Amino acid sequence: MKNPPQAVPFSWRSMLFVPASSDRFLESALRRPTDCIQLDLEDSVAPDLKDSARNRIGELADKANAAGYDVIVRINRPIRLMVKDIEACVRQSVKALTLPKVPDGSFIRTVAEILDECEVEAGLPLGHTKLIAMVEDANGLHNIDDIAQSHPRLCAMIVGAEDLAVSMRMAVDPDSLYIPNVMAVAACRRAGIAPIGFVGSVADFADKEKFRETVQRAARLGFEGAFCIHPSQVEAANEAFSPPQASVDRARALLETYEAECRAGRAACTFEGRMVDAPVAMQARLVIERDEALKLMLARRQHSTPG
Repeated sequence: MKNPPQAVPFSWRSMLFVPASSDRFLESALRRPTDCIQLDLEDSVAPDLKDSARNRIGELADKANAAGYDVIVRINRPIRLMVKDIEACVRQSVKALTLPKVPDGSFIRTVAEILDECEVEAGLPLGHTKLIAMVEDANGLHNIDDIAQSHPRLCAMIVGAEDLAVSMRMAVDPDSLYIPNVMAVAACRRAGIAPIGFVGSVADFADKEKFRETVQRAARLGFEGAFCIHPSQVEAANEAFSPPQASVDRARALLETYEAECRAGRAACTFEGRMVDAPVAMQARLVIERDEALKLMLARRQHSTPG
């Protein structure tokens, strides 16, 4: 089942991980300009704290949402933990669930069926809870198109570098991760969902300038946002996945020139010394659409933030 193209471009540039077991980290995250708080029930929560973190997930999600942030939650992969996590996370304040180690499209459809039941019980509209798929092993990589096209709830997909490297027995570096990430971009575009991530490991946060270069490269490759494991990564991600105002202004001027030529019966024109035809004009439209989506998101957050 192929997803329809998104009506509104994906607008989360930065998705900052916060362990669901830590009030201190949440308080710190709520002072950052991240587009999205990603409460984590998986890797950053110790096994003996899983139950207590799950029991508080609603309280933490409501708090982050009340502060003006969109909230997503990364849940656990073992089925028994996953079902408990889903039941705890389906609420108005949680916009999406991140699913680790997705093997194929049938897994997404199973999760979607559980969500249907939970949303009915919670009095939420069907489809309220979106899904982000993590491709983290060789099996998931093989089924990447099946995953991307699996269900309308799926809004984005990302390659999990560390787990994929273990599965593939490869290094975590730009050479080994380039092809899986480009495969993810292509699969997402075919399915009409957003590719998120970058060619590298989310754990590499110590070198801020290196991370800035990594996410800027990701934007050039077609990615629309990134997971951030440390607050220091948020600013770089926001910058990389936002079109500069000069680029937006140029896109508007280019489209104005091109559309005037089209009205005159010509299919191409010259703008700033370069030929402009339909594909170039579409690139300009995408820049403008991205800029408008980000401005809407930021305006909504400003309006919903207390004080």
